[in-house]
Amino acid sequence: MSFLRYLMLLSLVVWLGGLIFFSFVVAPTAFSVLPSRHLAGSVVSRSLSALHWMGLASGVVFLVTSMLHARFSTGSPHPLAARHVLILCMLALTAISQFGISPKMATLRASVGQIDSVPANDPARVQFSALHVWSTRLEGGVFLLGLVVLYLTACSS
Repeated sequence: MSFLRYLMLLSLVVWLGGLIFFSFVVAPTAFSVLPSRHLAGSVVSRSLSALHWMGLASGVVFLVTSMLHARFSTGSPHPLAARHVLILCMLALTAISQFGISPKMATLRASVGQIDSVPANDPARVQFSALHVWSTRLEGGVFLLGLVVLYLTACSS
């Protein structure tokens, strides 16, 4: 039982820690150190994809171990427990970002070359900026939901 709780918490630590590291280290460092914003965007895009896959794997691990833990503790996996519903929301937001928003941003970047050289009022630049805003919102949402899941998990027995 304690090993299942360990895996539950580890999966959350990996996911939330990755989000924090990406937001406060990877992205700012890439844009401040690399010689061009285009190159920094490529690094950030690749890193975000890795983060998404880590999140998707972590979410599945959390769901499986949490339901097993609940099953062994109470006799029922409690699939509609708040932490399970919130993890499913986190997985959905991550999947939308990975399979919906990120590919569209990559297509726009590929079609215009260096996005920073495109005028601010160009439709491709406007669309790219809007997608970037949504990408940031989704990652923030995943993080906030993850903090709630962490609290619920830490406070449960």
